[in-house]
Amino acid sequence: MDEHMAALLWTIAEEKKSLVSSAGPQHAGKSAVLFAALEYIPDGTPVHAMSGEIEEIQEFAGHPDRGYMEIGEISDHNPVRYIWHQPVRALFETLKTGYSLATTMHAESVKDVFHQICTVNEVSDGDASLVEYVVHITRFGEDKESYWRRVDGIYEIRGVENGVANAVELFAWRESDDSFIATNPPENLSAPIELLARRAAEIKSEASSI
Repeated sequence: MDEHMAALLWTIAEEKKSLVSSAGPQHAGKSAVLFAALEYIPDGTPVHAMSGEIEEIQEFAGHPDRGYMEIGEISDHNPVRYIWHQPVRALFETLKTGYSLATTMHAESVKDVFHQICTVNEVSDGDASLVEYVVHITRFGEDKESYWRRVDGIYEIRGVENGVANAVELFAWRESDDSFIATNPPENLSAPIELLARRAAEIKSEASSI
């Protein structure tokens, strides 16, 4: 990603917005991007690493603390901390009581993210709209030694209808010249554009000194 995308993710986390980091294949950097963003949440914000057990998810509804519920992955695979079907619906019910979401998903696109959440897992449009931002990553290469990755889209979710998100693309990757393009300004953040620009400059300066 470039410094402007990084500044946006910084601000998304600082404002405690719900974020899904997605990619099609494994080893694309979904968790790396998610946890890098979470480094910028406000001091004192709880981050609850959920076990994936439905009983734990439901119990959290009784004592909301405006923190993050961090889910290993919304996925039909079955490693520890992955959730699917009933636990996913329970998660969104609990989020409504006063939490933000931080999770990853295997998805080919932002459309696929919401197809899985709404159609496959039967989460309502209103509950699915609690997802505020989606990052999508593309992975290239033949094996771990040759993989390379690009954040090819960051999307602001401005509602969900009939299982389809009004996903406004804020940034895109242009393959032809390996560049990143700002396509739309965010509307759901309180931070002014000038602050994002200053943060981008700070990130660029720090990166150049490494």
